[in-house]
Amino acid sequence: MTDDVMSRDRRREALQCQVGRLEERLERLGDTSNRLTWARLVVFLAGFLLSGVLFFIRGPLLWLPAVALWLALFALTVALHRRIDTAITRHALWLELKRRHLARMALDWAQLPAARDLPAPPPSHPFATDLDLAGAFSLHHLLDTAVSAGASLRLRERLLDLDPRLEEVQRRQSLVRALQPLSLFRDRLGLEAQLAIEKRDKPRDATELLAWIGSGAGAGKMRPRLIGLSILGLANALLLALDQFVAMPPLWAGGLGFYFVVYMFQGRAVSQLFQEALSVQGALKQLAGVFSFLERPRFKHVQPLEELRAPFKKQNRPPSTMMRRLGRVVAAAGLSRNPVMWLVLNFFFPWDFYFAYRLQNLRAEVGERLPSWLDVWFELEAASALANLAYLNPTYTFPIVRDPASQSVPFAARQMGHPLIPHRSKVRNDFTLSEIGRVIIVTGSNMAGKSSFLRTIGVNLCLAYAGGPVDAAALDTRLFRLFTAIRVTDSVTDGISYFYAEVKRLKALLLALQTDDARPLFFLIDEIFRGTNNRERLLGSRAYIRELVGQNGAGLIATHDLELVQLADEMAQVSNYHFRDAVQQGRMVFDYLLRPGPSPTTNALKVMAQEGLPVPDGRSERDPQRGQKGVPSSLED
Repeated sequence: MTDDVMSRDRRREALQCQVGRLEERLERLGDTSNRLTWARLVVFLAGFLLSGVLFFIRGPLLWLPAVALWLALFALTVALHRRIDTAITRHALWLELKRRHLARMALDWAQLPAARDLPAPPPSHPFATDLDLAGAFSLHHLLDTAVSAGASLRLRERLLDLDPRLEEVQRRQSLVRALQPLSLFRDRLGLEAQLAIEKRDKPRDATELLAWIGSGAGAGKMRPRLIGLSILGLANALLLALDQFVAMPPLWAGGLGFYFVVYMFQGRAVSQLFQEALSVQGALKQLAGVFSFLERPRFKHVQPLEELRAPFKKQNRPPSTMMRRLGRVVAAAGLSRNPVMWLVLNFFFPWDFYFAYRLQNLRAEVGERLPSWLDVWFELEAASALANLAYLNPTYTFPIVRDPASQSVPFAARQMGHPLIPHRSKVRNDFTLSEIGRVIIVTGSNMAGKSSFLRTIGVNLCLAYAGGPVDAAALDTRLFRLFTAIRVTDSVTDGISYFYAEVKRLKALLLALQTDDARPLFFLIDEIFRGTNNRERLLGSRAYIRELVGQNGAGLIATHDLELVQLADEMAQVSNYHFRDAVQQGRMVFDYLLRPGPSPTTNALKVMAQEGLPVPDGRSERDPQRGQKGVPSSLED
């Protein structure tokens, strides 16, 4: 067993030990909770019966202290029970988090949460669909540890970044590197956010809270209504007191009727405001917990983390305090949802208008600062997801990303693999792109690994530009723009055939290649012009590859067409690589290793024969389109 595998195994064993300890602790806490449930019942019944007996035997003099002692003991039991239940919730969330870490290491999709429902990337995106970056069973699905939808969306945007900038890539990587060893901090960040929403079936997201706060006006229009109704309510209370103690006429009744008429007429806006506020109450509670966690000075020596936390340190009042104040005002406003409670609270004092005024004031105050606070949280969660990838995969490394004008080799990878292929069955390859303007033609038999290798390069470039680790022993790359044509599909609804869709995709790639940009284009093409016949495919492919050579870009083209390898003899900037296959004991065997030169083997007829399909008997047959004998036109897909 290699040192890399052992390191990964030790990480997995450590997580499994943590899971075992948490399971044991949860079992003990569950037993304690059950005992406290019975203790609460016993204390309540025993206290009720004993205090009742004491009342009849000794009278109220001893009964009152006994009742006070009984209620205090019962309250203590309830408090202990709630504390144990809170501990059970925390341990259950912690256990689920550790289990998901193990599932991510094993690519056990069934044990991971479903992919978050985010807007799908546009079909015209240069590489999102081809590289399995978004949606179910994608790289984003594997990485996404974020609790907030805003952070999840930001993580996906990083993976799909169309305009990577070197300074931004380096800043992202610096933060991810700093967070990698802080596994406890990352897990606690997610735990604090989960605790606040654990009992809510459909928790509101922080982005909805931001939209609500941003849509509110100030409290200027609410103040005169509050003052007027307060004066009217106070006058009614005074009139009622005079009626009771001085025997004045009941003028308060008419005043009270007028008060409620005005109240109801002016109260529609207040009712709508409260309804909107109550809909984001869960998000307020969640943010208060998260912000309280982020306010604590934990890692002053970790400069990228401290720089990011700057908005939490330069405040007269901590963000968590302001969020809790806003939450308390919303909770007070919610008391009036009950009709009877509403009547009691608003009888002589405009309770709703007072808290609407407070709510508007606090909303305006928080609205100025909330975007920067949320930005810190989203950035931390997005970076933590990438740091978690590095933590769970000790063999991954952080790449060197260089300026596009660098004189170094444009792309050099050692022992590069694909993060969505299981670790035990993964085959890693070295690959170097020697110069800009070069085109690599990759040939090989069906199922030999050509398409997977193209995706391996693309996925690792996306991880590198997102600031994350890459699945490689080492990766040194310039800053590229990325474009792929691997998984082209037709569209029945739009009336687009497969071939026309492919042509449009390749045209878009060519236009991107010819765009004036300091960053070269890195292109990955699988089976060029597969939607047409052999002759036209060969002619079109040769012409297209000639157009790619020498441009401000470089890339790989995977193909079954062996004739295309001849371009390397005609053009110095075209190179050939291939994947091989072999037949062992009647079965096709692949080693998935990249080798220089064109493919020496084909396997289409072997596969057909193994499955019982008719195949040529070995006699030479004439190709109806080229008139050649015994020369395979392609390696069949």
